[in-house]
Amino acid sequence: MPDNEPYTEHKTPVLLTLLLAMATFMQVLDLTIANVSLPAITGDLGAATSQGAWVITSYAVANAITVPLTGWLADRYGQARMFVIATALFTFASLLCGLSWTLPMLISARVLQGAMAGFMVPLSQALLIGNYPPEKRGMALAIWGMTVVVAPIVGPLLGGWITDNTHWSWIFFINLPIGVIAAFGVWQLLKERETPLRRRPLDRVGMALLVIWVGCLQVLLDKGNELDWLNSNFIMTLAVIVVVSFSLFVVWELTDAHPIVDLELFRHRNFGMSALALSLAYGVFLGTTVIQSLWLQTQMGYTAQWAGYALAPVGIFAVLLAPLIGRGLQHIDPRRFATAAFIVFAVCFFLRTRFTTGTDFATIALPQLLQGVAVAMFFAPLVSINVGGIAPERMASATGTQNFLRTMCGSFGTSLAIAFWTRRETLHRTQLAEHINVYAPQSTLFSSRLEAAGIPADQVHGILDRILSGQANMLATNDVYWLSCALVIALIPVIWLARPPFGPPRPAPAK
Repeated sequence: MPDNEPYTEHKTPVLLTLLLAMATFMQVLDLTIANVSLPAITGDLGAATSQGAWVITSYAVANAITVPLTGWLADRYGQARMFVIATALFTFASLLCGLSWTLPMLISARVLQGAMAGFMVPLSQALLIGNYPPEKRGMALAIWGMTVVVAPIVGPLLGGWITDNTHWSWIFFINLPIGVIAAFGVWQLLKERETPLRRRPLDRVGMALLVIWVGCLQVLLDKGNELDWLNSNFIMTLAVIVVVSFSLFVVWELTDAHPIVDLELFRHRNFGMSALALSLAYGVFLGTTVIQSLWLQTQMGYTAQWAGYALAPVGIFAVLLAPLIGRGLQHIDPRRFATAAFIVFAVCFFLRTRFTTGTDFATIALPQLLQGVAVAMFFAPLVSINVGGIAPERMASATGTQNFLRTMCGSFGTSLAIAFWTRRETLHRTQLAEHINVYAPQSTLFSSRLEAAGIPADQVHGILDRILSGQANMLATNDVYWLSCALVIALIPVIWLARPPFGPPRPAPAK
């Protein structure tokens, strides 16, 4: 669509929105669907569990690294064409993942899959914005945002069910029909409405520096807890590389004529504030989701499938309220919606700080149900703020940068949440263990009662150890939610640093 034409709605906006949402849902789903299948994958391929973690990390790192290339490729080949190519290659990579018979082959296919996924989300967002008039974008973005947030919840549930009932390869094969339909449908709808092409030189130095600091930081976060952080020479070396390469990256991008990441976008207050709030909040959201899934499966005796059932209620209100929020954005300040979302998130995290080792399913599911309200008010308002003041020709670059930050924070947030959770569990275990000895009346009485019931002394020690581990893990989980509650509350003032107008500027009609 030429820059000097007014925005016009596509003739079949509902179908276009559904196709773009399908593709987005598919690629976001693959961020989490393999989590619960890792034991089956590594066992089938004869690999160690620690090696299997690269099935997740390789996808996330490739995803984050390729996102900033979106603007350059969209200018060179067109937004619609690039989206179709990325979706088709993502689908092909999914086929390769399912057919993999060795772990290196699977990781290689996951790298290709993650790289193509990095293009799909920002392009789908840019295509929605470019094919809807300003007054209807809120609705479209609400539906799009719903898929981005609900997919990580569906992933563990679907992955657990598939792994338990068929074969792990089907977590990748299910992408094939969705990818084919989405790629073919979007091309048929948008091939006559391609965006103008522009040729810009590729920032190879910036791209190389980006790969180095993002890749090294992800490895540092994934391996830091296992290698005892700064007590490891390997982690120290990675930390130095990250600091140096990131510093060079920032300087280079600010001075290069055609940067791979347009840091000048952060001169727009609305873009900077909303990108910060959106990225950090998404990192908190995804990190707490993974922690809750791990806690349920490792401490509460839930299977992967039942853990998915406990997490799934978040999608109910997210689906029901998204259209209403989309309409409301036409009349209500999006900062109010975003503030309400963060308050509801904080309430949900607070409710989870009250969890105990005896908490039942309904109590666990209730905050998830309430969190769906926050999810519905989360993405669309912040994206509306994010694109405020961004010129149409920079829209693909802006959405690419925003999604790079969100994806990166989601990946880093998950790693940091797990590291914090593990360290707090160790701390609480040490503190609780100080109260279990022959001089502690309560532990002595408890041990005596077990022995009086006919339980051998060595088994008594095992029971005490399991109780100690469960309580320490529960306290660590509570700590994660306390910290998450504080973080989302702290982000509320950031939202209000943005200033109207919040819609993208509308190009002047041709004279």
